[in-house]
Amino acid sequence: MSAAAAPPPRPPQRPPLPDTRTHRWRTCFLVGLALWAASVAVTYWTGNHTLVPTVVLLGSFLVPGSFVVWAHERYGQDLGTDRIVACFAVGGVIGVLGASLLEYYLLRSSVWLYLGVGLIEEAVKAWVLILLTRRIPAGGVRVGLVLGATVGFGFAAFESAGYAFNAVLTEHGYSLRDLVSTEILRGILTPLGHGLWTAILGAVLFHERRGDGRFRLNLRVLLTFLGVSVLHALWDSTHGIATWIVGRLTETRWQRAVFDLGYLPDPTRDQVALFTLFSTLGLVLVSCLGLGWLGLIVHRARREGDLPPRRTRPRPQQPPLEPHQRWYRPPSPPGT
Repeated sequence: MSAAAAPPPRPPQRPPLPDTRTHRWRTCFLVGLALWAASVAVTYWTGNHTLVPTVVLLGSFLVPGSFVVWAHERYGQDLGTDRIVACFAVGGVIGVLGASLLEYYLLRSSVWLYLGVGLIEEAVKAWVLILLTRRIPAGGVRVGLVLGATVGFGFAAFESAGYAFNAVLTEHGYSLRDLVSTEILRGILTPLGHGLWTAILGAVLFHERRGDGRFRLNLRVLLTFLGVSVLHALWDSTHGIATWIVGRLTETRWQRAVFDLGYLPDPTRDQVALFTLFSTLGLVLVSCLGLGWLGLIVHRARREGDLPPRRTRPRPQQPPLEPHQRWYRPPSPPGT
């Protein structure tokens, strides 16, 4: 009698997501916000400029770090804290340095400047993501979202620190007011920028990854890269587009004559209001496009089982109703 055939090997299963959910990101955000506010208050009260780096670092890393902690504790606990820290710190530094070098040697002032910035920065972040995660055997949209967002938020943190230092140094000396306003604005806009774009690109990269761990640069990855680069370019050029629109709609003759002489005319109050309106609407539009794109990716991943379904709070069981608490339903007439 011949031996029974061995059963076929089972396909590798994805590691289950941890069920525990902590809220360390709230602690990190609230404690960091309190420390940043205390640093700003002490710097303003004492006039001690040696505290400016503390204000810059706390304000620049507060929102990106809190989002990374949230993504790690909710979707990436199986990836390891050391890898998350490496993607955030090392990926952010390498990304900023690489983008600065490439932009210095490749870009020139032209109409396509912001598109070049978007292509270079998104390419550098994608290369850093591949470099730091090439030995990770795991794949899928969930891993790409977490690690891509981590690299993007690291890039955003170090870039925000640079903008904060540029804001604090003025021709009249140190300006704590400009520093605080810059960090508040960039902190509010951080979740809608680099972290969002690199999360989208990372999700597609890891979704298209081969079984042997190699990344595939196919048509879908290329189109995603071009898409997030266009979103990046539109985000950076929002102010320029708003200025052009306001100029076309409300430009006067004397402003045109002053501009032709090589001077910048002073805008009117209505022009400033229109510029603020159009620039804000532009940022909102680009943000909605990015969030909608991310929502489609998350919805598809949940349908395919790569992301857990959205958790809903279970309703508490209601005690059974007493007879006098029930609604009276009259008997239905005969024949109905």
